[in-house]
This record gives sequence, C-alpha cells and structure tokens, in this order.
Amino acid sequence: MNTAAPRSGEGTIGKALEVLDLVAAQERPVRFSELLALSPHPKATLYRLIQTLTHLGMLRYDVDRQTYAPGLRLVSLAHAAWRQSSLAPIARSHIDALSETVGETVHLAQLDGGQVLYVDKRNATDPIEMYSQAGKVGPGYCTGVGKAMLAFLSEDACEVALSQQAWFAHTAHTHTTRDSLTAEFAEIRRDGVAYDREEHEPGIICIAAPILSDSGRSIGALSVTTSTTRKSLDDLASLAPHLTATARDIAVAAAKWQFPSQ
Repeated sequence: MNTAAPRSGEGTIGKALEVLDLVAAQERPVRFSELLALSPHPKATLYRLIQTLTHLGMLRYDVDRQTYAPGLRLVSLAHAAWRQSSLAPIARSHIDALSETVGETVHLAQLDGGQVLYVDKRNATDPIEMYSQAGKVGPGYCTGVGKAMLAFLSEDACEVALSQQAWFAHTAHTHTTRDSLTAEFAEIRRDGVAYDREEHEPGIICIAAPILSDSGRSIGALSVTTSTTRKSLDDLASLAPHLTATARDIAVAAAKWQFPSQ
C-alpha cells in the first residue's frame, strides 16, 4: 500500500500524471472500470486521458484481458531517471560492500515531495519480509531514512516536507505529531544517525544515516534494516561507523556529478 499523500496536478498534464500514478499504484494490470471507481475524474475525462496516454506509449492496453499497465515508454523514462537523477548508480558499489559487511538489508533512499522514495535495496543473506522495495514510496515521518533526511533539510524545506506528512499511527511507536518528530531532530543531527524503532512496521527496526551535500543538506539516506527477532537497537548502533562511512563515500562520489541537493 502506498502511504504517500496524493498530489494534485495542474491542467491536463497534472491529470495525466495522476492517472499514471493510479495505474502504477495498483501494482498489476487494471481494468478501466477499476480505475473509474478510484479516480476523481468523470468517465469521459478519464477515458480521454487513458486513450492519450496509451497512444503515447505511457500506458499499455491488453486487448485480450482489457487491462491497462505502465507502457514501455514509461519504463524507458523511469530507467533514464534512475540513471540520471537518482543516487542509485553512484552508490551501487558502496551499498554492495556495506551489505556484505553487515549481513543485513541495506536501503538507499531519497526524498520526493516529503515522502521517501526507495531507489535501491540489497537484501540480507537471510531476507526479511518488509514493505520497502526499490521504486516504492514510503512515509518520511516514521522511517529511519525519512527522519535522517528530514533532520538535515533547510528550515524552509523541512517546513514544506512536514506539511506533507500524514501522521498516521502505523504502530504504537509512530510519531503522530510534528512536535514529537522535530524534538528528535536535534538528537539525529548530534549523532549523525536516525532510528526506526518499529515506527512503520511492527518488528522492523533500522539505523539510518543521511547522505549530505557539501553544504550539509541531505541528498539521500542509507539504512541498515533488520527485525527485532534478529537484532536489537543496540546491535544496530554498533554498525553506525560502517553506515556513516559509507554515506560519506557516496556523498563524495555524488559531488562529482551535478546532483540536485535539497
């Protein structure tokens, strides 16, 4: 389930992007009737948008099953964005090495509209079932990578990002107000790491570190994630030196690119 807040676009382009988001969110081919039930647009408007997106190759229509799915042109654009706009290609060798060293799941993420976009992932030797996957969007306020990035945003950027949080209580440990979350930011900035203390999923914990630009603002974050049946928060704290060193190495590599900072 995508926990990101819906975005409202402007004009026809905004509406078309909303339709693409809706199709992608289903995570399977979907019929027009299903999209109509989920979409705020009238039937005629939705049909026109879908037909245009299909003609442009952004959606693919299966005649036999009468379903729509993301098109090959959209896949091609997604790969181009992954290569040119994400940290993933730059960080690949670094997260490979970190995952091998710590033996646990490693996530690489960036902020997108106040939410967490997971851009890469390395599974542990013995993987754990969890929400996060590369390409998925998660909440900023209750994930380790989200808190690590939010804590190092500029004051204005942080204010905008906090206004985009849902503050839904996923577990008994979730921050449900901005005051409780921002109170933790000083600790995150002091220690250079953030923790997910079962705030997004029961039994899932992590330690995360921001990837900082030369100006000290977050351009991404890195985490080591495990379960409470395998490790404790103290166990994760012992991995902080490996995690923060890797985050610094990725930052140095990213500085050689014209990478947009927050």
